[in-house]
Amino acid sequence: MVKPIVLSSHAREKMLDRMAIRSGNSEPARKGRVMFRKNFAYDKSWRGKHYAIKQVAPIVAEENDRLVVVTVFVYYF
Repeated sequence: MVKPIVLSSHAREKMLDRMAIRSGNSEPARKGRVMFRKNFAYDKSWRGKHYAIKQVAPIVAEENDRLVVVTVFVYYF
């Protein structure tokens, strides 16, 4: 028997963060950091209001050997 794989909302968010960093549009952010923006189809309700798009915008500090996600903004529209 093959068990289904279920992702928590936190795990889904982390996957979106990575996708935004790898394929989103980048722009300068404060303190020499970079913001990556990526829109995803959402078509769901959040806090009682329906939204078609969810934008994930991680703020990243670039180090010599890695990218460090400092925070993530999420916008719905």
